[in-house]
Amino acid sequence: MSCNNVNFIQNLVTPFFNMSLFIASLNSGSNGNCYYVGNDNEAVLIDAGISCRETEIRMKRLGLLLRKVKAIFISHEHSDHINGVSVLSKKYQIPVFVTPDTKREGRLNLKEDLSFSFKAYEPVSIGNISITPFPKLHDASDPHSFLLASDTVKVGVFTDIGSPCEHVIRNFQQCHAVFLESNYDEEMLETGRYPIQLKNRIRNGKGHLSNKQALDLFLQHRPTFMSHLLLSHLSDQNNTHKIVRDLFSKKPGNTKIIIASRNKETPVFHIRHSPRRTISVGQDSYSQLSLF
Repeated sequence: MSCNNVNFIQNLVTPFFNMSLFIASLNSGSNGNCYYVGNDNEAVLIDAGISCRETEIRMKRLGLLLRKVKAIFISHEHSDHINGVSVLSKKYQIPVFVTPDTKREGRLNLKEDLSFSFKAYEPVSIGNISITPFPKLHDASDPHSFLLASDTVKVGVFTDIGSPCEHVIRNFQQCHAVFLESNYDEEMLETGRYPIQLKNRIRNGKGHLSNKQALDLFLQHRPTFMSHLLLSHLSDQNNTHKIVRDLFSKKPGNTKIIIASRNKETPVFHIRHSPRRTISVGQDSYSQLSLF
């Protein structure tokens, strides 16, 4: 094959990979939340609620490099979202983006030169990844969710949501892939052992999203190009993988449904702008595949 053909392939493949993101849940649940979103050159973590050690172990198992992580974004101050951030930031000199209220309420001990603030709907650029925070309903001081974009590919991290407000809906409609909370089964919560005060806190519109609410959001507002839905932050006491799987498997459409575990990492998923294509040049064919 001639050099001209090689250059032609490279010119086609490179923009394609620039229009893609790699994503994984390192852990998802009340025992710790941490989500990875990256491209070929850089990555960010949304929340760091598991220990630095566990973050290292799980990323290594996935073949992900911590040196590519250029920033950590904190959604709110609850311990399952911040437990590992101070150690991780200090050890790897990773900047942390957190609102002043969240930093204060979480009592985060961050190096001054590694601590940065953000505001709703003011995008932050980390290399070729744009991160747009937006407000959500949750019982925290200044909670946010995030829409991450690399060129035209967009990934949402929408957990700890009391109800699907207009901010959530508008951003959900843009996503090629989403980490979406599906926290509790309504019947299990109602008949479970939690005290009534805790039950009401969970379902009062500023707590967590039920399976039914998550399904309604998915069915009513998913875009036709949504390829992956990672159902996240499942309750250990008020939900089961089977309930969620059965509920969402009825009408998945063209969207791959994944349940993020509270005990281990998911695989890495390659989120593309369009389905995999094969480029043919003369008699040679080259599939555009994940770099992992």
